Amino acid sequence: MTTAMAAALRRIQLGNALAAFGNGFTVPFLFVYVARVRDLGDGTAGAVLAVFAAAALIVLPFTGRVIDRRGPLVTVVAGAVAAASGALCFGLATSAPAVLTASAVMGAGIAVLQPALATMIVWCSTPGSRSRAFATQFFLNNLGLGVGGLLGGLLVDEHDPASFTLLFGIEATMFLVLLAVLVTVRVSRPAETAMSGEGRDSGAVRGSGWGVLLRDRPMVLLCVLGFVIFFACYGQFESGLSAYAVEVTRISTATLGTALAANTAMIVLAQFVVLRLVERRRRSRVIALVGVIWTVAWLAAGASGLVQGAQAVATALLIATYALFGVGETMLSPTVAPLVADLAPARLVGQYNSAFALVKQLALAVGPAVGGALAAAGAWSAYIVMMVLCCVGVAGLALLLGRRLSDRADRPGSVVVARGGSSTEGTGETTSSAGQTARNAGAAPERTDVRMSGGV
Repeated sequence: MTTAMAAALRRIQLGNALAAFGNGFTVPFLFVYVARVRDLGDGTAGAVLAVFAAAALIVLPFTGRVIDRRGPLVTVVAGAVAAASGALCFGLATSAPAVLTASAVMGAGIAVLQPALATMIVWCSTPGSRSRAFATQFFLNNLGLGVGGLLGGLLVDEHDPASFTLLFGIEATMFLVLLAVLVTVRVSRPAETAMSGEGRDSGAVRGSGWGVLLRDRPMVLLCVLGFVIFFACYGQFESGLSAYAVEVTRISTATLGTALAANTAMIVLAQFVVLRLVERRRRSRVIALVGVIWTVAWLAAGASGLVQGAQAVATALLIATYALFGVGETMLSPTVAPLVADLAPARLVGQYNSAFALVKQLALAVGPAVGGALAAAGAWSAYIVMMVLCCVGVAGLALLLGRRLSDRADRPGSVVVARGGSSTEGTGETTSSAGQTARNAGAAPERTDVRMSGGV
């Protein structure tokens, strides 16, 4: 990685961390703000969250094309301005139409920022440094959210609407700071002659972005895998799992906060330790291991509801569940997002990032709905069984995906390929020229040329 690339990447990470810090001020209190502070009721608060997700689902199918044609910075400007405007409107809104409009604007803005920032990280990194770059982004996101939530909790007063207006004002300012930082970043599109996308020359992959993506079997399988991952973990944190913890495990809301803090603490403390352990491993096997760890996590959650007369044990099992989810998250951050980037042809990086962000939003919309429905019905056994099966499915889908990936996509940190030849880094393996037969039937041919470090 060149010095200019490294400097640009540091600015991107700084801006991303500041935006996460601003989000942390408001996200934990959004429902309370709408329902209690503005006295608009639980129904309106629920509708605000639904509109927030719906806005993301509407804009993401078109975001990738804009990024690939106009560049990610254009999308960052639009997204940051929309997010800041929505946050300011939230702080001043006093009626249901106003908070719903603010939710739609802010939801759309935040949604388009995600693939734009991911594309900028791809453009400012090399295949060998990409896992660390995305792991750092995930670490800073969680650190920013945690610190912001902590400070927001100290500043907010449910009986003082002005305190919430202050929080939303801070969030809006952070989005504008993100914009101010990123407009100083000078990145350019990687050379179209660079090989990317599982051995496919960017110029040789014809068709529209969605057409190319839907014909890309490894990417489609990765999207299915991503949906199950987000459904079984992130989609349950604020719905089924929290309801199960309170209703079945019988922990207090304060203890639930401790469990959530354990999740964040695990991510912050373990991220770079885990990164060193997994960055040279096969990505598919790392994801499969996450499925195994999360299976144990859901079994621990189920066991916490079966313990009778031993509340301390039940509480420890529930906190362990959240901590185990954190371990899995630290393994996914340097694995999944870089894999999306490495599967994408050079001219469609924005499209692939947007498609995966769309899958994530779908899972985050469906997950709470399903978890909430099972919680309302009291079908707790069925809920735990479903989540365990989902995590077993994560492991199985990851291993199936590994059979369709080339070595370069599955374990890029262990293979260095130069133009016209092959070499390895400490593994003793070699790869052949572009004509090499893929490891398994259905896998794409290996690439013999990678994006050079000076490609931006």
